[in-house]
Amino acid sequence: MTGIARLPDWRQRLQTYIQDVSRTPFEEGVNDCALFLAGGVAAMTGVDYGAPFRGRYTTIRGGLRVLRRAGFEDHVALAQHHLAAKPVAFANVGDGAIVLSGNERALGIVQGPNVFVLRPEGLGHVPLAAAHSVLVV
Repeated sequence: MTGIARLPDWRQRLQTYIQDVSRTPFEEGVNDCALFLAGGVAAMTGVDYGAPFRGRYTTIRGGLRVLRRAGFEDHVALAQHHLAAKPVAFANVGDGAIVLSGNERALGIVQGPNVFVLRPEGLGHVPLAAAHSVLVV
């Protein structure tokens, strides 16, 4: 973990980010599940750990290849490298969440009792209870 801190106006910045994402089409390497949490962290802290990966792939397989070359097993490992884990019971608004989607793990952003997630069909949410773990932002 790199020790990043939220900016004083993080709530407004996160709200603006979520609104922007909700109007932006899903696109691998630009606006996808893997980069969704990284963008939220960037909005709240000014630190974009996803910047080295944005625009460098156009498929899930390509994204995994880029991440593995950088030393990460997948997008979750990248997030876990930058953000500390904590139990779901201690989740706060704006924290990251690792949720299970079928056999895959996805990243989302905690919003009260729900987690915002980005899917190919657009922005959605799942109950916080669906989170496997939470990442401190």
